[in-house]
Amino acid sequence: MPLTTTAYDNGDDLAAYTDSLIATKASRVADFDTLSFQEKAGPQYRRGQIRYVGSGATGNHEGDSRIIPSGGFTFSNMLLPPGAEGPAHTHHDVEEAFFVLEGEVKVGIHRGPDEVEYRTLGYRDMIVVPAGVTRSLKNEGDTDALFCVVIGTQKPQVPTYPEYSPMHGVTRG
Repeated sequence: MPLTTTAYDNGDDLAAYTDSLIATKASRVADFDTLSFQEKAGPQYRRGQIRYVGSGATGNHEGDSRIIPSGGFTFSNMLLPPGAEGPAHTHHDVEEAFFVLEGEVKVGIHRGPDEVEYRTLGYRDMIVVPAGVTRSLKNEGDTDALFCVVIGTQKPQVPTYPEYSPMHGVTRG
């Protein structure tokens, strides 16, 4: 259920309402389980999702009371240990933005199995990937990479994995 202004409009406790709008760093945890199904394709796909607004496309975290409910977008941080990868995948319904906070992230934009362009993004660099464009990520550095992930809808559809992605055919179960 997205955020509402009901408590605000009804004159309810403003302090409590304000607190419901805040997600502190101290209250966040890196969830390495939500994407753990991808490790079936290899240990390099182990990475942590740190949720702030909404739950993203690959998991159902509606019971997590620390998440600010999403109205029109999701916002999380992704923690990529050295060597970790985000496999090639496509969000057909929505654009996705990556904003680097720490380390460096190599981003790939794929057009089929044989054509890909890579760019390495560092501190405060950003890329926005339109709906329907296949992308991948990799931390080629020696330290953790941390970056913001913004997906432009309340609950994205589960992404698809092209035949050339190591995730093609991998399931949660």
